[in-house]
Amino acid sequence: MRRAYADLPLHYGQVPPWLYQRMSRLGVAIVEAIISEYGHAAVLQRLSDPFWFQALGCVLGMDWHSSGITTSVMGALKRSVNERSSDLGIYICGGKGKHSRETPAELLRIAEKTGLDGNLLVRSSKLSAKVDNTAIQDGYQLYLHSFVLSRTGDWAVIQQGMNDANGMARRYHWHSPTLTSFVNEPHTFIYGANQGSILNLTDAEAAATRSGILQLTHEEPAKLLAEVRNLTMPSHHDVQARDVDLKRLGSILAVAHEKVGLDMESLLLLEGLGPRTLQSLTLVSEVIHGTPSRFTDPARYSFAHGGKDGHPFPVPTMVYDETISTLEKAVQKSNLGLTDKSDALKKLTIAAQQLEKDFRPNNNFDQLIEHERNESYKYGGRTVMGYAKPPK
Repeated sequence: MRRAYADLPLHYGQVPPWLYQRMSRLGVAIVEAIISEYGHAAVLQRLSDPFWFQALGCVLGMDWHSSGITTSVMGALKRSVNERSSDLGIYICGGKGKHSRETPAELLRIAEKTGLDGNLLVRSSKLSAKVDNTAIQDGYQLYLHSFVLSRTGDWAVIQQGMNDANGMARRYHWHSPTLTSFVNEPHTFIYGANQGSILNLTDAEAAATRSGILQLTHEEPAKLLAEVRNLTMPSHHDVQARDVDLKRLGSILAVAHEKVGLDMESLLLLEGLGPRTLQSLTLVSEVIHGTPSRFTDPARYSFAHGGKDGHPFPVPTMVYDETISTLEKAVQKSNLGLTDKSDALKKLTIAAQQLEKDFRPNNNFDQLIEHERNESYKYGGRTVMGYAKPPK
């Protein structure tokens, strides 16, 4: 097991309906594409990876660095995935605030329909929350608990706590296939700012303390995760060159705008899609097909559909809609055994990765963002403040 922490600045506000609806449609299309290609287990594995989760939020058009990604992504997925749970085989329970307290009842209803052990699922939900809120007292109070379940009984938990004193959030990730015990290395990752001295009953060095507590409470202790992996999300709201792997981003732009590395068959199958849509689809393709090492710079994925606050640029709604439509059609045909479109989309990320090996990025990052902002009005660019306007 590994432990990870990252700074996630608290970010308040609501997602506008025009973006939330698109997040729901693209989110469920991505989930379906992953299931079609890799199976249900891959969905849970990806959700339990905080780097991938952050990249997913970025590609869906959320603010790239803030705590709001967690609540918004899980809310959008719950809305769209649960509408199709019977055929997708994935169920999402819980959520933010009062919705988190509804998790046990939701799990029991699902268990009644699927034949899974509802009491065991409820116990898993409650214990994961207890460990993160009580066994680890790090100054973060849980306010979100999402339980993602597959029809096989495997599950993932994504939950988040906040610390009003420092304006930061911490996100915790669980994955049942890697869980041998709730009291023995339970997490896949923990996200959050290092607060110095904390009470952590999962620490291996807390054995004496745990022994004393056991005599009083007869509760078993947890053990500290052995390995630490850090992802620090900065407090600045704009996306800067240092936040992005420019070599990876440059190769994606070259494939999308210059058709470098794509074979003629793929080009024909993607005919009619403009360079800007191919840019978004290449990043979406990597979210579906990329390996864990590809998500070390989540900010890169904000170059798919921008962000609702205009960073790095306004959300290009026309491009977003074309991305959704293309992916939905590809998944639908793939389910019918017609995989040409899906294969062509997969080749986008393969081409970018191959090109990346010898790619030398130029230093035009600021110009790239300026270009995206200047062109935004052509693609229905939109933020919480309104539609983008042509540059003066």
